[in-house]
Amino acid sequence: MHLLLRGEPLGPDPLLGWGPAAIEAVLFDKDGTLSCSEPMLAALATARIQRCLQLLDAELVQLRGEEIGPLLQRAYGLTPQGIDPCGTTAVACRDHNLISTATVLVVVGLGWPEALEISEQVFADTDRLHGQGGEQRPRPTEGLEPLLARLRDAGLLCAVISNDDQRGIEEFLHASGLAARFQGLWSATHRPAKPSPGAVHGLCAQLGVQPHRCALIGDANSDLRMAVAAGLPVVLGYRAGWRQPPALTSEVPHLQHWDELQVAD
Repeated sequence: MHLLLRGEPLGPDPLLGWGPAAIEAVLFDKDGTLSCSEPMLAALATARIQRCLQLLDAELVQLRGEEIGPLLQRAYGLTPQGIDPCGTTAVACRDHNLISTATVLVVVGLGWPEALEISEQVFADTDRLHGQGGEQRPRPTEGLEPLLARLRDAGLLCAVISNDDQRGIEEFLHASGLAARFQGLWSATHRPAKPSPGAVHGLCAQLGVQPHRCALIGDANSDLRMAVAAGLPVVLGYRAGWRQPPALTSEVPHLQHWDELQVAD
């Protein structure tokens, strides 16, 4: 099967050197690609900031409270316009966000052991707001379900490659009624994790498909560079999953709506 973007075939085939690439599987990023996660992630980042301020020594908050909140907002990519699609909350895994939190606390005067301890407590206390545990449940991006049906009818495999943990991925797929549409996943707990090209190779091996027969669709340049480095012939940037469209490299094609993507023999 071949993928077409706005009627134009995607490729070329890496084995033949001409003609559109023959595709057997499509790998999707999750947050900002499969799911509209921004409301949930904004609520999560806000809760982390509030809990951090609650746990800090009152004297420190009194002296530097006006700095701590804005610094954490910047670290998380939380802006008045929404979540920065290139920021840590949108792109990075939980552990990297935790390290960002501890680093901010060191900047305002804490020692590393204390900063790490407080950050771990903050995340333990707010993890329940992530994914399906929060009030802001992620929903599929517009037009996704018809696309997945088209891919299924064409006999293509689908899989998720994400910096979320396995439970978060599975909860989203089940809550959205999409679990049966996906035949594989690669999470932050798999090794190597994104954005290593080895993550793509690991997921392809899990699916039983060669990388030169896979496509990847993501909303971050790190995803797109990873896919190119992994040797995938079709790499697409998705820009409609955030209030602020991500600034994606012009080296790969972009799409704004899933209706733009078709399947052909």
